Amino acid sequence: MKSIINELWHGNIIPQEDSRTNSKEMKELLGYMARHHEDLEKSFSDEQKETFEKFHDCWSEYMSLAEAAIFEYAFKLGMQIAIETLTNTN
Repeated sequence: MKSIINELWHGNIIPQEDSRTNSKEMKELLGYMARHHEDLEKSFSDEQKETFEKFHDCWSEYMSLAEAAIFEYAFKLGMQIAIETLTNTN
């Protein structure tokens, strides 16, 4: 059996890209977002497209940082639950 920590370290497990967690609703929402994104871009001037692209890049970077922070918090919380469960003598 492979070590999950080793697999995480080597990038063989990528939680944020695990499509099994994408529910039907999430996939539907992504489709709507893509369609609205395309519609917006079609209506923009070149200057607006550039500004929108910069906004999109900043938003993507922000979301990446937020996802990393959430992952770290959830991992620590899970470990605290595991420790409490394993050390609880009640």
